[in-house]
Amino acid sequence: MQIPLERHPDGRDGKAAPVYQQIAAWFRVEIADGRLGAGDRLPTIRELARALAVNRDTVALAYDALAREGAIESTVGRGTFVRRTPPSEPPPPFDPVLSPIVERLLDFDRARVRYAAPAGTVPLHSLVPDPSLYPADEFRRAIARVLSREGADLLRYGPPQGHLGLREVLATRLRETGVRCSADEITVTQGASEGIALALRLFAAPGDVVAVEEPTYHNVLSALASLGLRAAAIPFRNGAPDLAVLERTLERPEVKLFYTMPTFHNPLGLSTGLAHRRALLAVAARASKPVVEDAYEMDLRYAGRPVPSLAALDEHGLVVQLFSFSKSLFPGARVGSIAARGRTLEALLALKHASDLGGALVLQAALAEFVGSGGYDRHLGRVRRTLRGRRDALLDALAREMPEGVTWTQPDGGLQVWVELPETVDTAELLAEAVRGGVLFAPGFQFRCDRRPSSGLRLSIALAGEDEIRHGVTVLGKTVRERLAREPRRPAGDEAMV
Repeated sequence: MQIPLERHPDGRDGKAAPVYQQIAAWFRVEIADGRLGAGDRLPTIRELARALAVNRDTVALAYDALAREGAIESTVGRGTFVRRTPPSEPPPPFDPVLSPIVERLLDFDRARVRYAAPAGTVPLHSLVPDPSLYPADEFRRAIARVLSREGADLLRYGPPQGHLGLREVLATRLRETGVRCSADEITVTQGASEGIALALRLFAAPGDVVAVEEPTYHNVLSALASLGLRAAAIPFRNGAPDLAVLERTLERPEVKLFYTMPTFHNPLGLSTGLAHRRALLAVAARASKPVVEDAYEMDLRYAGRPVPSLAALDEHGLVVQLFSFSKSLFPGARVGSIAARGRTLEALLALKHASDLGGALVLQAALAEFVGSGGYDRHLGRVRRTLRGRRDALLDALAREMPEGVTWTQPDGGLQVWVELPETVDTAELLAEAVRGGVLFAPGFQFRCDRRPSSGLRLSIALAGEDEIRHGVTVLGKTVRERLAREPRRPAGDEAMV
């Protein structure tokens, strides 16, 4: 069945209706003109989605709209048919026409993995920190102290730039890593998510392009969709983003910046070396394009020697550095930061003021107290020891349980390890089998700019203890061996060379 569709994925011209509405409209015309008669069977959702090369959810939305109008009817086990009698129902409910950007975001959101699993399933999919490690009592005492000291002042609207005390302790910690900055060059954000959105909006407008590593953090891809931006994929080669591709990409005028995670990359877990970081900054400087460095796991090193961040190496003011407490402490505080200087800082403050009226001062003040008193470093010591044990358990289990040809990264910090299967097995399909066995992982397709199938997967050490990790990898290894035993060998795909 051929249905002509206008596809404008960036939504810039605003003329094409959403794809599901185009599909529904085509069927209405076919029915009205008699080419489809009462009782005629429509293709299944799967068949039509495959024929049109669209998401099944898109076809389902079209069929739902036609069913609400009474044009078609579905019978379980039989299929979907043109109605045999004219509809007598009242007019369909209001179907809002959303903006093209929101329609694109809805398509992106429908493709998210829904991690539905029974209790007891080993959670190797999530980067949410283990609640058993949260320093709840110590942080509660920090809140009590700051409320006792500062009282009602902490319950007012705060300045958009954030609590001064927190900015001072953050600036001190950044200077200890080699970043040249003061408290006035730190802006507090409501977690890493707001930081990413602000950083993207600083340099790019709807229709522009942002260079991102592939694979990359999947919530950055959703942020791009929500802002009407497009991604240009920079592949990994030998454990780092390909600088030759990056240079060619940044030369394009529509590409406005590069978003990167050089330390404990999500999802790969890798960290780039000093020489590569210097070369990356040189590429960005030649192109005169800014770099957004996401350092969200910078405090979670538990092995190896630290490498100066891009912000510490930056001599031209190219780098905007993001930080968050969500992975190193707990996500409920919703506190992160952006380090920027010069005109970038001035623009950031204007954008932040226009976006919100500041975060929760009482939490920011408590964090300043908690960090300044040494509580945060004591907590980090406990967390790093725990994560080191979990990482070692994961790597040992992978070496013991995975079949020949499976490879994986060996990070020096952070919460994630990337596993690459030897054939182009779709890990989105493998996930269903793993769930039945009692283990969850994050399939690789969601970290790709175009969501194409991937034979890679991300394993997390955030939530599962060492014994759970060993059991989960045993189950996963068995699932992989069974899949490979019945998979016909296919040509290798263009997976990230990590």
